[in-house]
Amino acid sequence: MLFTQEHEMLRDSVAKFVEREINPHVDEWEEAGIFPAHELFKKMADAGFLGINKEEKWGGLGLDYSYALVFAEEVGRIKCSGISTAIGVQTDMCTPALANYGSDELKRNFLAPAIAGDSVGCIGVSEEGAGSDVASIKTNARRVGDEYVINGSKMWITTSTQADWVCLLCNTGTENGPHKNKSLIIVPLDAKGVTRGKRLKKLGAHSSDTAPLFFDDVRVPASHLIGEEGQGFIYQMKQFQEERFFAMSKYLSQIHDAIKVTVEYTKQRKAFGKPLIANQEIYFKLAEMETEIQATRALIYQACERYILGEDVDMLTSMAKFKVGALGQTIPSACLQYWGGQGFMWDNVISRIFRDTRLCSIGGGANEVMLEIISKRMGIHPSSLK
Repeated sequence: MLFTQEHEMLRDSVAKFVEREINPHVDEWEEAGIFPAHELFKKMADAGFLGINKEEKWGGLGLDYSYALVFAEEVGRIKCSGISTAIGVQTDMCTPALANYGSDELKRNFLAPAIAGDSVGCIGVSEEGAGSDVASIKTNARRVGDEYVINGSKMWITTSTQADWVCLLCNTGTENGPHKNKSLIIVPLDAKGVTRGKRLKKLGAHSSDTAPLFFDDVRVPASHLIGEEGQGFIYQMKQFQEERFFAMSKYLSQIHDAIKVTVEYTKQRKAFGKPLIANQEIYFKLAEMETEIQATRALIYQACERYILGEDVDMLTSMAKFKVGALGQTIPSACLQYWGGQGFMWDNVISRIFRDTRLCSIGGGANEVMLEIISKRMGIHPSSLK
């Protein structure tokens, strides 16, 4: 992918914003288990960051997704993944379907305020018994006159304790099978019957507030339906594409940072009379890890180029997402080893990267799901051999 001067200007602007407005507060927000989403998102909106590839009509910049990819890469330089994940929820997880299929009324009331930083959204797909298996969700919305009555619950919802609304995937019928009975509905979280659960204690990503949401006879206008009833599964699968682009780009930046800080540490740390990095085993391994990063980044760029052209990139994004997830398990762990006892300390930068990046092989489509998709596209999945 060839980046223009405009791409690099955006990259520089995001990098400076991260260093000025976010990184100085990371330790404080990690300790608190939450960050001020409304305050931070308003600053990001004022800088033009929350609607990069959204229509200008609704406050976006109207640029293609390559610019959003640059944004995701630089957001990945935040010194923790909780905040970058929450930003991605706002830009690439709860708004793509709304932007692509929502009515003008919905866009005016929910998309435009999200781009302007005046509201915080979240995405409600996962349930305790249906994470990767999206088709098995139980939350349902029953049409009653001009309203939907919603019952059920969602689990592991990022920024749900402070979000203003949720883009909710729910069952709106019992016929036509699990892939054609679902819809996406915008639900204000101050609606009667909505209960926000307590913040969950996670292995990493501490600065993002993650909690369950409960819906007990929650009534919302039927006009809050995104697109057509029964098309929610398809809309969500398409929405997952941008979620995965964002997630794998920002996680790859964080994983890359593990290599960078380890190179600097092993240059300074001496053992047995010489810097650690002078050991062939270490510098060979770091060189191998850098190669993996650059090869994976090239795969992401190829997928992005084809996505912009309107091609089917499901296989490529699944491959890239799988690869980033695998690197998230191996590279931070290998780097931590070279820090010795220092790496085992909770407040050390490498231990935070180690904890935070473990999620990238689970969230946004587990590695096993990515391999299912790839094998189906290759024609080697058992379902393809019948």
